[in-house]
Amino acid sequence: MKSKQLANVLIKVLGLSLCAQSVMHLGTGIFNLLANINTTYTGRGYFLWSGLLMGLIVAAIGIYFIVRSRNIAGCLFKDEGE
Repeated sequence: MKSKQLANVLIKVLGLSLCAQSVMHLGTGIFNLLANINTTYTGRGYFLWSGLLMGLIVAAIGIYFIVRSRNIAGCLFKDEGE
């Protein structure tokens, strides 16, 4: 297996890992929102939404890595021949 192919696979695995991690962030964010739905917080509104926001950002980065892994590996190993 050549370096570019191995980098492609490893970048896809990194993307899958980030997508799996985003599930945890999204679950935590949903749990926090549901646990605090009947209480009124004046200064903690952002804190309650931060888990959902972080989960969406991490999922977007993971999906980007999965979709663009071949191009990223190509940029990393552009001097190497195929």
